[in-house]
Amino acid sequence: MEFVLTRIKKILRFHTSGGSPTASDDLSQPSTEFFDCHSSSLAIELINANDFDAILVDSDGDCVSTDQFVNLFRNQQILQSMPDGVVLLDRSRKVRWFNQCFQGWCGSENPVGLTFNELFEQLEIIGPDFYPFKSVFSDGVSSRTYLKTGENKYYQLHSAPVSEADSDADYLIVTLRDVTEERTQAQKLEAIHRAGLELADLKPEEVFEMGVDERVDLLKSNIIHYTSDLLNFKVIEVRLINNQTGRLERLLSEGINSEASKMELFARANGNGVTGFVAATGKSYLCEDTAQDPLYIEGLEGALSSLTVPLILHDEVIGSFNVESEKTNAFTEGDLQFLEIFARDIAMALNTLDLLAAQNANTAYRNTQAINTAVGKPIDEILNQTVNVMDNFIGHDTAVKEQLREVINNALKIKRLIKNVEQEMAPTNDVPGACRVGANDLLAGRHVLVIDADESVRSDAHRILERQGCIVETAYQGSQALLILQNCNEKYDAIISDVRLPDLGGYDLLLKMKDFLEEPPLILMTGFGYDPGHQIVKARQAGLPPEAFLYKPFRVDQLISTVEFRIRADSFA
Repeated sequence: MEFVLTRIKKILRFHTSGGSPTASDDLSQPSTEFFDCHSSSLAIELINANDFDAILVDSDGDCVSTDQFVNLFRNQQILQSMPDGVVLLDRSRKVRWFNQCFQGWCGSENPVGLTFNELFEQLEIIGPDFYPFKSVFSDGVSSRTYLKTGENKYYQLHSAPVSEADSDADYLIVTLRDVTEERTQAQKLEAIHRAGLELADLKPEEVFEMGVDERVDLLKSNIIHYTSDLLNFKVIEVRLINNQTGRLERLLSEGINSEASKMELFARANGNGVTGFVAATGKSYLCEDTAQDPLYIEGLEGALSSLTVPLILHDEVIGSFNVESEKTNAFTEGDLQFLEIFARDIAMALNTLDLLAAQNANTAYRNTQAINTAVGKPIDEILNQTVNVMDNFIGHDTAVKEQLREVINNALKIKRLIKNVEQEMAPTNDVPGACRVGANDLLAGRHVLVIDADESVRSDAHRILERQGCIVETAYQGSQALLILQNCNEKYDAIISDVRLPDLGGYDLLLKMKDFLEEPPLILMTGFGYDPGHQIVKARQAGLPPEAFLYKPFRVDQLISTVEFRIRADSFA
């Protein structure tokens, strides 16, 4: 016992009564130093700063019991083992106690006595509470805010007051939670979102100056840039589904083997690699080890893992986005999440470009239609007046006839040039199928001559057939039509004529055409079955097929199907 007494140098006496604790005669030695405290907060601070040989707990009056004090130490052990940083601060913001996690984060061997700001370099409070310690001491309520240190570490800080016996708080219990990863992920998501918005964000002057191909090239460049800088993926491939064939057409390829990028793949679950599977099923696919994955088809030489996500627009899969790495298990679930988000933005950007191209095509289509409407009839008048002059006044003057023939062909050339400009300004692929200029591929660019004395029939022919992409001329007499046919360089794919013209019947017109056309692509029209002089019967006997007749008033679909028949028949002739 004497040996024990000589070892007792420091004693902590703990109680909460107002008076001074009574010294223990059994433990009191001349060299013994006593530390008195009246609160658990101060007890924790003293225990952390000193190596006590004994702790006395006064159980009289209002003092805590020995069991309560044991719980105090047990709680301290729990705080030491927490994965979050815990620190006790006094009113001067100085550290009085800390746990191991906090010590590791602040980098100080002994933080006691230092202020919170002194322990972290370039400490920045980023809110929402910019004065968390001051507000807790003044208001007596807990506070939650976020910090950033010079090491680009982010922490969630929670501070709460520690009060003893209903008095004002003298200490703060502060907990720090490392939220760097969550914060970085959130910043990355925000950056990806901004990048997605910028993918197809074109300024008015860019829309005006850049063609469709240039906009697509800009989009591809942006995809590569953001995928590399934000997601750190260097090997990428984007393919789009051809809705007609199911083939996966390559939009862009970066770092992929040239042979692999040219590989023909289809949106099918089997036999078309991971890319085909993703495009067919709409499911993302994480290949952790290419050597062990039966679906994988080599894209990057030596690739050991890959990540592929679908491009989805309005719940429809429109393509696939594939990234690869030379390392196994190179991609995480977080990478999968980011790539799926970015893929949705890419799909929206592609849709924006499609809409922009369709709008441009629509504008071009309307403009060229307006031009056709404006110049179509005047050019027809030029043609008819020119052939009238040629027939009635020139006689046998060969030179003048040749000049008039050039007038006819130049007038026809104007219409052909307008149609070519229309196709250049509004390419068929840029226009939705239901609105497409020349949506009827068989009629697009076909040359049609309509002969009828009724101006409304001629106007309707211009309107209906030109909407199908045809180039249309009209004449109101048979003789005019014959002269146009004999003196123009154009080959007419269909000639539509009324059976009763001011100067000729339909059968007579057919016979005259056969003088210089081996198989005239003639279609005869008659109103309400009226057939003066049995023109239709005679034309049939002369070889005109029964499908080459129209009965006025005809429906639009009847006119179109009859012209289609004549073009097909002429193609197989």
